[in-house]
Amino acid sequence: MSDRVRDDALRQLGHYVALLILAAFALAPIWVMIATSFKNEVLVQDSTPLWFFFVPTLDNYAHILDRGRFDRYLTNSAIVATASTAMTLLLGGFCAYALARTSFRGRQLMANSTLLVRMVPPAVLAVPAFAFVLASGVENDLVVLTVLYTALNLPFAIWLLFGFYKQIPVELEEAAIVDGASPLQVFFRVLLPLMKSGYAVAAIFTFRIAWNEFILALLLTGRRTRTLPVAAAGYITDTGVEWGRIMAMGTLIVIPPLLFTFFAARQIIAGMTAGAVKG
Repeated sequence: MSDRVRDDALRQLGHYVALLILAAFALAPIWVMIATSFKNEVLVQDSTPLWFFFVPTLDNYAHILDRGRFDRYLTNSAIVATASTAMTLLLGGFCAYALARTSFRGRQLMANSTLLVRMVPPAVLAVPAFAFVLASGVENDLVVLTVLYTALNLPFAIWLLFGFYKQIPVELEEAAIVDGASPLQVFFRVLLPLMKSGYAVAAIFTFRIAWNEFILALLLTGRRTRTLPVAAAGYITDTGVEWGRIMAMGTLIVIPPLLFTFFAARQIIAGMTAGAVKG
């Protein structure tokens, strides 16, 4: 084996080792959460925690599924996340299309500035939103939470979809119009099939944000309208923190968006490379 071949092999081995170390650091918190969810309180409070070799128990999951009203909170989260994602894609798609196909001074600046609105943290909006909802008398309503999540996710969806629409040649629309297609037919029959990957990426990000949001859901939901993140925080009591049940709830919470992201991984990669480009 020549020195060059050996150096290339060692360099490649070093890259793999570095990637394994980074993957271990990234996956370590997830493993700690899963392992803790299978421990009883004695093992959780042990001064020398065990992360691999211990007797697992399903008591934490049994409590959550049997007495923790998990089905109700899961339904609330699914309704809010799905409805807000659908509304965000619908409104964001039309806004992005208008920006991409309308020529006016400052169009690119307007498209890019929409992302600046998304940089406002939800904590800043929590108190004004709570005051407005309280004055309106519509507190503890999932519809209000859905509208707020739509407003939060809409700037990002517009910015992302704008980049996708810019990649579609306008000649395709002109050809469809010449063939007698109406504007709605052009949008739904010509553009929408070409925008599947863009809408998939936007859906993944908006769904995950709505699914995991905590501060607004904590302030604007009640006992019957709580979402899963708020329900998980309910295991922080005056007598202590029930770490096993919190970790079990966290493990169950991450499963739906994790599966959704896993099956749409190709769409995410396509979106990060083909969408959100400079127009």
